Amino acid sequence: MSSFKLSTSLGRVSAAAAAFLAPAIAFAQEAAPAATEAVAAAAPAMTVDKGDTTWMLVSSALVLLMTVPGLALFYGGLVRSKNMLSVMMQVLMIASVAMLVWVAYGYSLAFTAGNSFVGGFSKLFLSGVDVTTVSESFSKGVAIPELTFVVFQMTFAAITPGLIVGAFAERVKFSAVILFTVLWLTFIYFPIAHMVWFWGGPSAYSDPSGLIFGFGAIDFAGGTVVHINAGIAGLVGAFMVGKRTGFGKDMMAPHSMTLTMVGASLLWVGWFGFNAGSNLEANAYAALAMINTFVATAAAVVSWSLVETFTRGKASILGAVSGAVAGLVVITPAAGFVGPIGAIVMGLIVSPICYFFVSTVKNKFGYDDTADVFGVHCIGGILGALLTGVFVNPALGGAGIVDYSTADFAASYAGTATQVWSQFKGVIVTLLWSGIGSAILYKIVDVIVGLRVPVEAEREGLDLSSHGEAAYHS
Repeated sequence: MSSFKLSTSLGRVSAAAAAFLAPAIAFAQEAAPAATEAVAAAAPAMTVDKGDTTWMLVSSALVLLMTVPGLALFYGGLVRSKNMLSVMMQVLMIASVAMLVWVAYGYSLAFTAGNSFVGGFSKLFLSGVDVTTVSESFSKGVAIPELTFVVFQMTFAAITPGLIVGAFAERVKFSAVILFTVLWLTFIYFPIAHMVWFWGGPSAYSDPSGLIFGFGAIDFAGGTVVHINAGIAGLVGAFMVGKRTGFGKDMMAPHSMTLTMVGASLLWVGWFGFNAGSNLEANAYAALAMINTFVATAAAVVSWSLVETFTRGKASILGAVSGAVAGLVVITPAAGFVGPIGAIVMGLIVSPICYFFVSTVKNKFGYDDTADVFGVHCIGGILGALLTGVFVNPALGGAGIVDYSTADFAASYAGTATQVWSQFKGVIVTLLWSGIGSAILYKIVDVIVGLRVPVEAEREGLDLSSHGEAAYHS
């Protein structure tokens, strides 16, 4: 994923330059071909392919499928029945609010030139974005309609804060969730998206870029922007909201693994839009991202089930779906960069590590991460970001890193130590920005509306106390 933006203002500048040079061209006809070639080299005509556009529109719908109903059902099944609707309502409302904020100012802050940390205000309320403007893809001169790019990125902004609520489900105020979402998108998500994904595109690769992009770190579909970002915010939230009443004493098992299985399956299907769509074109790299999303996830499901078999004696559906999500998370930053065998290895590695965090580390430190947002998303995202730096190596079946300064955009690889160090710096910046920033925002929300519902409301269940309805009626 990248903005790959080539502002249409470049086209206007080129046109103005051509008009200015017209008299000289009239007196020097022989210079016309050279002048035309120079202009073309500076600002190539954008080619918009209907196939690419179709794929991106479909991918956008697939990412929405991940959120509602996918994530809503996944989290809904993991909580107690008295809180199911509250979690689903939170996910739905977060996505809706995020879409409106994205159109108002989020897109501008994430994907326009500003500084290394955040974009500017030139596209507030989508100013200047219409059916004639385009966004450049990975290939020089290849573009999709800018509105298509806006919609695709909007779905990412919609799902990311939704992931966070799984960490403190069953005890947080609905008003606090919505206020935190607006603040978190503004001060955490949009800047991180800018830092990781903003650059000039193939036709202007030397233009100023986001901070983490400038490190040389690569993130194909959101390992840092989405999963590490949301995962660390979830952990901070779990500590600041506090444990559920009765945590460690009362039975708090998931009320419907059936619904969680359905939600996880929808997440996997939607994730093809998430990963393969991040290529911005319907070509072989999209196919690479798709097969990697298949096999890394499959490997992680098998790996988690094997770990459970050896440690518990039985493989559970809860473990299998947790493995599926872990596999999807780990391959997200690497989807279009690594080969299928590298993806399988990443899937096999991620499950034992995430299992250790959700079964051992969480118990050791005693935090109440309801849906294991930190243990799966943050840890899986960190592992994926670092392993991307390893398996992108062409010697290990990876696609290499495109060098846009070369005439043929040849793929290269700076070496494992160099690339992993770049990835590590991106991980650290994301952890610090989101971790510290989220803590400040939680405190602000707590002061304004309060983070937590009263104990009586929590015992009754948030479905009734917050929304006046129940998921099930006997």
